[in-house]
Amino acid sequence: IDGVYDPTPGLPQLSQLVDRVRATGVEVALDVSGKARRLNPGVELCAYRVVQESLTNVIKHALPARASVRLRYDCEELVITVTDDGAIPQRDEGGGLGLIGMRERVRLYGGEVHAGPLPGGGFEVTATLPLSPPQEERGDQ
Repeated sequence: IDGVYDPTPGLPQLSQLVDRVRATGVEVALDVSGKARRLNPGVELCAYRVVQESLTNVIKHALPARASVRLRYDCEELVITVTDDGAIPQRDEGGGLGLIGMRERVRLYGGEVHAGPLPGGGFEVTATLPLSPPQEERGDQ
């Protein structure tokens, strides 16, 4: 079975994901700012899946388009922003199943997702994930 021994995807595999999307003809820029660090494996997978779903949506709904993936590590959160310049005028801001699943996954880790069309065309997804567990999970009440 293919992929049985592949590691669980996470942010270290992000450049490979971007390369696969580039192979479809989408120009993708990747920018990481702040001090990248190892995260909780669930948060790593969640962040990877946000980028994966966002880029999949570019391929499915916005071609021809260029995309930008930005990861910003702050002291307390990771901010992921995926933007495309596709010119599809009839994009549903509420989101299909992919965006709904993304929101649910990010919410599990105490984060939030904002997604919608951009004023000049294109679409943007921004996910914010805390880098430490929510207070009630740490026991600091």
